[in-house]
Amino acid sequence: MTRTQKAIFILVAVVALVLGLTVSRVLSGNGQGDQAALIDAGVILLPQSRQVPGLELTNQEGQTVSLDAFKGKWALLFFGYTFCPDICPTTLAQLRQIKSELPKDAAEKLRVVLVSVDPNRDTPQQLKTYLGYFDKQFVGLTAPVETIQKLANALSIPFIPADTGKPNYTVDHSGNLALLGPDGTQRGFIRAPLNNLKLVAQLPGLVGKQ
Repeated sequence: MTRTQKAIFILVAVVALVLGLTVSRVLSGNGQGDQAALIDAGVILLPQSRQVPGLELTNQEGQTVSLDAFKGKWALLFFGYTFCPDICPTTLAQLRQIKSELPKDAAEKLRVVLVSVDPNRDTPQQLKTYLGYFDKQFVGLTAPVETIQKLANALSIPFIPADTGKPNYTVDHSGNLALLGPDGTQRGFIRAPLNNLKLVAQLPGLVGKQ
């Protein structure tokens, strides 16, 4: 990654953080009951839901889908990749643990989705095999890198496409999760690093809403 790319990545991350903190102040200032507890758990809800672009992606079964396919449930979108050495396996392991500790009815209303930022290596079969190590119900999505970047930008989850010509390359990406509601719109974010204990306490009340 060049110095310019690093500077852009840091700038985007800082902007995202400032926006998140701004939303936090707005929500906490509105006196909306459990909002403070959600914020404390790392859940930042947007003042207004955000439409998600209707892009075509490929799931781990090789089927063409759009994010509309996830309507009816809450979805946690994590932009990562299967060759990631640290943050991705850690985050997916945490999500598996969180899901396992939720009440059954809450867990059934929640879907975990890994959107690959490394489509060069993350084939549908690779995603299926990798996610099987965590939870076979986790969904994997891949698409041309331009499509993934368009989706990531729309959800304010930045990443920098890798130089795939380098051996054993890594991809710089955010650890934040995009939170989609059952209507298919983006409702907010869950900030990294994840706090398992607080999320297990707060997610049941959140996913019980429409």
